[in-house]
Amino acid sequence: MTMRDLLLEVAGTYDQKAGTREHVPGQKVLRAVSSRTDLGQLNGLTVAGFGGKGTAASAPWIGLFDPEINSNPKTGLYLAYIFSTDLTSVTLTLQQGVTNLSEKIKERRALLTHLERQAERLFRALPSALAAQWSHQPSLGKGDRPEAYEAASVAARRYAIDGMPSEAELQRDLRVATSLLQRAAAADTAWRAATDDHRPVFDLPKQRSKRPVPASGFKPRNSSGYIANIAAQQQVKSQKHEALIRDFGAYIETRSYTPTNVQIHPKDLTLRPAGKAAPEGQEWLVEVKVVRNGDVTAAVREAVGQLREYSYFLYRERKLPAPHLIALFSEDIGAYAPYLEDQGIAAIWQTDGGWAGTLTAAAWGMVD
Repeated sequence: MTMRDLLLEVAGTYDQKAGTREHVPGQKVLRAVSSRTDLGQLNGLTVAGFGGKGTAASAPWIGLFDPEINSNPKTGLYLAYIFSTDLTSVTLTLQQGVTNLSEKIKERRALLTHLERQAERLFRALPSALAAQWSHQPSLGKGDRPEAYEAASVAARRYAIDGMPSEAELQRDLRVATSLLQRAAAADTAWRAATDDHRPVFDLPKQRSKRPVPASGFKPRNSSGYIANIAAQQQVKSQKHEALIRDFGAYIETRSYTPTNVQIHPKDLTLRPAGKAAPEGQEWLVEVKVVRNGDVTAAVREAVGQLREYSYFLYRERKLPAPHLIALFSEDIGAYAPYLEDQGIAAIWQTDGGWAGTLTAAAWGMVD
């Protein structure tokens, strides 16, 4: 069975009037979801089906959780395939947990307004190119819980049951949604940290209107505002990302460079010559990218964008010497190596036997 098969099976067997007992076909399918191993490349996500307890859910759903972000459907952020109450469609949505919040905010309109404002804030932190394709606002049907899911949706894509896309397309969408989940979780963490420090990151709308797509690029009033924004947009750092930094840091010390990754957020890593001060405070700015699912293009684009932005706002705007730029990758980037050199960015990547890189990286003595 594939993810496509599972979604069609739930739509075809689920019956809201049949209750939640073990023998009920739709409930059996949902309960078995967590033990399935045939749902495609989930990239570390855990999966579970939800059909209600005691009373059957009017809008059954399948949750997908990134353990590094959240494993609790009652709170936090996660992905979900949520079926409409008439079972004619299913929506892949980046969701906020609503159960715990509903216990704190008893008045229904206040709860929905809060969820909508949070969803708007998180949506604005998503990459504009992707947000344009995920701006669907779900319409799941009548009922307290379906309407709460609608309000809690940060980004979504709807699939008609009678026009279900191919498995390949569903898997592509799921990979994108996973990236959006990571970005939104990082934005949420940064926003909460800023709020704790009494430094608001976003101006929240008083009420939700037709959701705008974030404008491409940025027009900050000053660099401090931009620094808050890019802190909110940092992706959640995976174990692979942190391992890549750790491994490279240990290696580059043998090349007479001192790496730093403490108290430099949002930068990943900086380098200075070991044992002496860099000329006029100059340093090397390193952006670290794990190439996911073989998508070198995405990794390179993100690295270039972040290096350019950080170089301007974190150095030039502060009247600091421009840093040397390095893009560090988890694997060989092929034809993009000369492209990065042309852009004034040295590239280094991990190999089975160590580290390799472009001519500039070699000239700096960072690779052979």
